[in-house]
Amino acid sequence: MKELEDILQTNTPIPLNRKTVLNIAYSAIWIKDQTNPVLKSFDISNEQFNVLRILRGKKGSPANLQDIQDRMINKMSNTTRLVDKLILKGYVERNICEKNRRKVEIFITKEGLKLLKAIDPNIDKAENEISANLSKDELETLNFLLTKLRS
Repeated sequence: MKELEDILQTNTPIPLNRKTVLNIAYSAIWIKDQTNPVLKSFDISNEQFNVLRILRGKKGSPANLQDIQDRMINKMSNTTRLVDKLILKGYVERNICEKNRRKVEIFITKEGLKLLKAIDPNIDKAENEISANLSKDELETLNFLLTKLRS
């Protein structure tokens, strides 16, 4: 198990608060690096995958760009651009609401659902491998502490 100081190649002790923040940031990037190859093999990005999962969670109900943006993991994502790319790939549809012409409704397509069904077991496997070094109790504690950190 490599300590953060070893990864950063420093002999200087890192203050605990800074070490914690750096460790979380480094771990987030490491996790993304573990899942990116899975998604790349399906020709989608982490952010596009996140949009598809959000739309699947709507269970056939429409979403608008703001709904999607509010639920995104990466709030800095350009949601319009992500949806446009998913439309080009046939995974998402965008329709004008018949009752309110100013409202745009976004739906996942059957192709989008089919893609997620193909990706899910691969992501499940990657997530299991990522968390394999932690027990169930450790995972619960980590989740509790990360939630507490953000509160």
